[in-house]
Amino acid sequence: MSEQIKEYCGVFGLWGHRDAVYFNFLGLYALQHRGQESAGIVSFDRQTNTTRIHKDMGLVSDVFDEDSLSYLKGDVAIGHVRYSTTGSSIVKNAQPLLINYHDGFLAIGHNGNLVNSRQLRIDLERRGAIFQTTTDSEVIVHLVAHAKKGNLLDHMFSAFRRIKGAYSLVMLNQRGLMGMRDPNGFRPLVLGKVAGAYVLSSETCALDLIGARYIREIEPGEFVLINDDGIKSFFPHKRRKKASSCIFEHIYFARPDSVLFGSLVHKVREELGRQLAIENPVDADMVMPVPDSGLSAAIGYSRQSGIPLEWGFIRNHYVGRTFIQPQQKFRELGVRVKLNIMPEVIKGKRVIVVDDSIVRGTTSRRRVKAIREAGAKEVHLRISCPPHKWPCFYGIDFPSKDELIANKMSHKEIEKYLEVDSLGYLSIDGMLKAVGNHTKYCTACFSGKYPIEVKNGLKKLALENG
Repeated sequence: MSEQIKEYCGVFGLWGHRDAVYFNFLGLYALQHRGQESAGIVSFDRQTNTTRIHKDMGLVSDVFDEDSLSYLKGDVAIGHVRYSTTGSSIVKNAQPLLINYHDGFLAIGHNGNLVNSRQLRIDLERRGAIFQTTTDSEVIVHLVAHAKKGNLLDHMFSAFRRIKGAYSLVMLNQRGLMGMRDPNGFRPLVLGKVAGAYVLSSETCALDLIGARYIREIEPGEFVLINDDGIKSFFPHKRRKKASSCIFEHIYFARPDSVLFGSLVHKVREELGRQLAIENPVDADMVMPVPDSGLSAAIGYSRQSGIPLEWGFIRNHYVGRTFIQPQQKFRELGVRVKLNIMPEVIKGKRVIVVDDSIVRGTTSRRRVKAIREAGAKEVHLRISCPPHKWPCFYGIDFPSKDELIANKMSHKEIEKYLEVDSLGYLSIDGMLKAVGNHTKYCTACFSGKYPIEVKNGLKKLALENG
C-alpha cells in the first residue's frame, strides 16, 4: 500500500481439538497481515477447568515460542493479532481480554470499532465498573458482566443490543466458543471445521493453513455458540435487508488467497485492475505493480490493456507494513527499505504504476521520485480504488479528514504534488461493478455515506484519561 494505513485486528478460535493451541498459533500466523502490534492466545483445559493466557507486544513469531505454547494447555483456545484503532499501543491493551466474574470466566477478541464506546464506558463507570484497559473491547466485557437477568446468552444478547459499530468477535467461556458479527457485517468472520472441531477465523487463509474445511461465513448479525453439542445459531438483532461490509477489505486488507464476502480476493482485485484500465487507459510500455497489494490489480490492468506486466519493484519481505523512520533525514531511505527499484527494467520506459490507494500522498510522492531517478521516461499512476476523502470509524485507522490528500487537493493538484505525468483513480461505480454487488458494501471512506451515524467523529485515544 502506498501509505501507512494502520491495520486493525485478526481473530481466531477453535473448540475441541488436542492441538487447539498450536492451531491458534498457526491461525494467527496466517492473519499476521491484519495486525502486527501485539498477539495473544487464551486457552482452556476442560479436564482441569483451567484457563491460561499469554500475550505481548510484537509479531506472532516474537510473542510465542515453545515454552509459551507448552504453557497454554487445553483443547479450546482463542487468539488475536492487533493493530490499535481504539486505545494506546501498550501491552495492557493487547488481546484477547480475559476476566473472571460471577458467572465464571470470559475471554474476548475483537476486530472492529465501536462508535458509542465512550458513552457506554461513562455509564458503566458510574455504575461501579473498573476498567483495566483503554480499548473499546472491554466495554463489551463489562456489559456482559453487569447484565442481571437471564442466562449467559441473555447477558450476551443484552450487550450486543447496546453496542453500535463494527465488531467481529470470538469469545470463550466454560460453556463454549462463541462468535458474533455485527448486523452490518463490516468485518469478516468465517466458520470452518478440522478433524471434527469447529473453527472461527477472520479469513479463510487461516483455515487453509491448518487444513480446515471452509463451511460458510458467519452472517451479519449472527451469533454462534459452539460446544460438544455442536453449533447453534442465533440472531440477537432484527435481521437487516442488506449488509454494509467493508469494501476496503477487498482492496487492501485481506490476503489475496482468502475468500471474502463470497469472492476470492485475488479475483476481485484483478477485476478492479481491469475496470481501472477501462476507465483510465494510457499509452505506455509496461505495467508495474506496487507489491504486494497492487499485484493482482496490476495483472488485471495488464490483461485488459494488453500492456506487458514487468517487475520494477522488488519487496523486502522482512519489513512489516509499519516501518519506523526515526529521523527525517532517513525518510527518503524508508521507501527503499521496503521496495527496491530495478533501473534496468524501467530505464527509458513509459511506466504505468498500479497501487491500491493513496492516503496522505507522501509515500507515493517518494516512490514516483525514485522511479524517475531510476530513468523512467514517463510515470502514470493508477489507483485501484476511488479517492479517499472521508475517515473510517468502523475499524480502520485512517487519518483525519484534513490529512487525506484527496480532501485537500483537486485532481490536478494531486498530479502536480506527486509529480506524475498522469493520475487515474477507479470510480465508485467501477469499484462496485468489480466486486459484483452494489448493495452490500460500505463505501463511506470514498462517498461520505456512513451506514451508522457517528456523532462528533471518533478519535483513536477517545477512551484515554477517562
